[in-house]
Amino acid sequence: MAEAATQYKLIVLYMLDRVDFPLTNTQISNFMLNKDYTTYFTIQQAISELIDTGLIRTESTYNNTHYYITPAGRETLSYFPDKISDAIKADVIDYFKENQLELKQEISMIADYYKTTAQEFAARCQIKEKNRSLIDLTITVKSKAEAQAICSNWNSSNEDVYGYLMDLLLK
Repeated sequence: MAEAATQYKLIVLYMLDRVDFPLTNTQISNFMLNKDYTTYFTIQQAISELIDTGLIRTESTYNNTHYYITPAGRETLSYFPDKISDAIKADVIDYFKENQLELKQEISMIADYYKTTAQEFAARCQIKEKNRSLIDLTITVKSKAEAQAICSNWNSSNEDVYGYLMDLLLK
């Protein structure tokens, strides 16, 4: 069992090492579950242990957590080059080839909210590309519900909002 747990951790590290953007819990879990490598709870345990040991780090927003490999995670991965089979490596690479656009797009649209010092709420909506912001919009509203609604709608409307703003501002 310890061997299998180590294998799952190495697969997560391998996945994070193969992309130039963070992955979400859903993206990692979907890969592992779709390939029938393990159960949901087992992969959550592996991710939790990777965080606890500092091999991956997280950034959280109101509705998602992004995972990044740390330098210690890369170093650890380099110690076990033969612990991940070529078949699993090929599965990871194929997964990224087939889903790269969707994976990047999910990560590129960021929405979060926070309480301001004036006791209002600010909804911050972003579109990022290669670690640079294409748009970074913060809207102050009166209630948490309004901020949550803005963040929820950003995921489905960001392209329309961006296009509208560009058309309006470039007249």
